[in-house]
Amino acid sequence: MTFTLNRRGLALAAVAGTVLARSAKADGSPATDLVQLSRQRRDPDGVLPLWPGTPPGGEGVAVKDVVTDHGPVGGPPDRSADGVSTPTLAFFRSASPGPRATILVIPGGGYSSVWFDKEGDEIARWLNTTGLHAAVLTYRLPAEGWKNGADVPLQDAQRAMRLLRAKAKAWAVDGGRIGIIGFSAGGHLAASLLTRHDAAVYTAVDEADKLPAGPQLACLAYPVISMDESLTHPGSRQHLLGNSPSAEQVRAYSPDQIVRTGACPTFLFHAADDDAVPVGNSLAMFQALRRQNVATEMHIFESGGHGFAIRDTPGRPAEPWPDLYRRWLSRHGFV
Repeated sequence: MTFTLNRRGLALAAVAGTVLARSAKADGSPATDLVQLSRQRRDPDGVLPLWPGTPPGGEGVAVKDVVTDHGPVGGPPDRSADGVSTPTLAFFRSASPGPRATILVIPGGGYSSVWFDKEGDEIARWLNTTGLHAAVLTYRLPAEGWKNGADVPLQDAQRAMRLLRAKAKAWAVDGGRIGIIGFSAGGHLAASLLTRHDAAVYTAVDEADKLPAGPQLACLAYPVISMDESLTHPGSRQHLLGNSPSAEQVRAYSPDQIVRTGACPTFLFHAADDDAVPVGNSLAMFQALRRQNVATEMHIFESGGHGFAIRDTPGRPAEPWPDLYRRWLSRHGFV
């Protein structure tokens, strides 16, 4: 397996840890030691730039890469990237032998940053414990000067899926079992990939771009879905579409409005008291999927707020979501 390490890879901790946490206790309840994943630092097996040269629409764009650690001293890393000039795919290999199902992990950040620890690497390390490979996407941000900015994140997500299939043999990836999980604005990007995976948003750059970009399974975690002012997350909408999007743009970038028959099975979860991204976003997507007879499962937890990922769930209603998701993956042949 050959990768090129860049800023994203070098920014990660150099201490490798062996992850032993289980997804559930013997009685079937969620394992509280899942949160320990946030304290076990491990490099990805490699970090690959998505594009062989300048990313699409990048001519003349001057973006300064910035990584900020928001975590307390001595605590788990809580880093975000903005000014992403080189989008990357960080690959975390499972210890299980043979070609494995793989999940593309898409962190959130309101389309103004990418929180690649809490909603990225930690999720990937947990997925590895279930026998899955995982790849964390650090994607470009739409309001940083790229041409066709609203489609820039989708360009990167499509490219990431195609690279996973192109590298299937080298990375021991089962190209017929590739799923996605997206958090918050990353959930919007995952939902966009679910509904627009075949949209022609960039010109092919190599043979990998002849491969499909659609996922076989999708998970949307407290996702931004609607761009309608009555329901959306204002920051995500503003960064994606600007201050005054047209009604046509609002519809085109609201995945619940463009779900098609034949979309892949989808798992959603959200906290009812989320005051950043209203739970109505997940409800709208669930209803849209069901109207198209798409196999769908949804869990609404009484409380939990926004952005809990795994590390903020112990002792709270959303604590079971990783095990519920693992069981769903198993029913669909991924675990």
